[in-house]
Amino acid sequence: MTRSGPERAGGDTFSSNLPRTAVTALAPLAWGTTYVVTTELLPPGHPLFAGLLRALPAGLVALAFTRTLPNGAWWGKAATLGVLNIGLFFPLLFVAAERLPGGVAATLGAVQPLVVAVLAATLLREGLSVWRAVWGVTGVLGVGLVVIGPDAMFDAVGIVAGLLGAAAMALGVTLTKRWQRPAGVSPMAFAGWQLSAGGLFLVPVTFLVEGPPPAIDPPAVLGYLWLGLIGGLCAYVLWFRGVIALPVTSVAVLGLLSPLVAALLGAVLLDQTLGPIELLGFGLALAAIAAGQLPVPTRPRHPYRKRQPECRRISPSPSSTNWRARAGTNTSPWDELPVRTRTGRHGDHRHPSLRSDIDTSPSVDVCRREVLDAGSPAPPPHGAGLRNTPPRRRESG
Repeated sequence: MTRSGPERAGGDTFSSNLPRTAVTALAPLAWGTTYVVTTELLPPGHPLFAGLLRALPAGLVALAFTRTLPNGAWWGKAATLGVLNIGLFFPLLFVAAERLPGGVAATLGAVQPLVVAVLAATLLREGLSVWRAVWGVTGVLGVGLVVIGPDAMFDAVGIVAGLLGAAAMALGVTLTKRWQRPAGVSPMAFAGWQLSAGGLFLVPVTFLVEGPPPAIDPPAVLGYLWLGLIGGLCAYVLWFRGVIALPVTSVAVLGLLSPLVAALLGAVLLDQTLGPIELLGFGLALAAIAAGQLPVPTRPRHPYRKRQPECRRISPSPSSTNWRARAGTNTSPWDELPVRTRTGRHGDHRHPSLRSDIDTSPSVDVCRREVLDAGSPAPPPHGAGLRNTPPRRRESG
């Protein structure tokens, strides 16, 4: 059985996007190592300083390599994207992590695909499908089963911070897709602009909240290098490249990989246990990620389904109303119009004034010819198999 055109096109697009999707997924995989690196290598009590060193040095390295600066309106756009994706996201994420258990904070961050789907429908004019919404909720449920323990505590400030952080990055991702990358700018330069803008935004916030930086030992140096080069520069280059090249809702759902990797590394390196409920959550989250990469299912069209005709009301011009005075003519200007009158069951094309069974007002309702969908077979002849019933006549006075 052969597939229809739209279905085959969707499958071909999905197959062609698989390699780029796999490369883009490396970014949330790298972000999933942040929890282990932060708890095992970095000095405690300075999460904003860790975010600063994760963003600003990586951005400056990217600008030094590419030697490309924004031009014109892109100074403001790069600053906006950098603040949303990094400058606001990092502090709100760390506030949520400090006031909430790590599992609750990760679950709040998992609502980002749902926010992206809503913003894409508003800013990108993409359809908000039930398919995306259902699998987005499934992903949040799966992450919650993996990372939320029975003794989880909830704090209002932490919940608001977690939701605002997810909303800030969701808006940044959607605007990145809307504005695209400027022509002639490499992905590394584009990521460098945002990392630098986000890092500069974090400088005053970090020193106002945390004060002077902590002492840095050799393990902390390794941790900061990993967060800056792998979790910062490399990850954001791949992430922004995928956001521009792939459907934004498909990229956003890849972010669910980050809490899954964090839970898996915690089980392997920190002797944390994963029970049946956590494994069920893993399955749900992975199913949501896989379903988010598939094209949205559509209903097959009936082969003889026609488009709705575009109806309008027209009136004859003054010069055409006296066509009876023309000598030797049996046609009217109405017959020359490429339209069909909706006056009888079988579509009589005569001028209304020639028929006694319809209203002969100076204007009649006409419709453009109905066009079949492209690729559909021709319909049966008009009136085939129907009784030759005369049209209903207008009742007199």
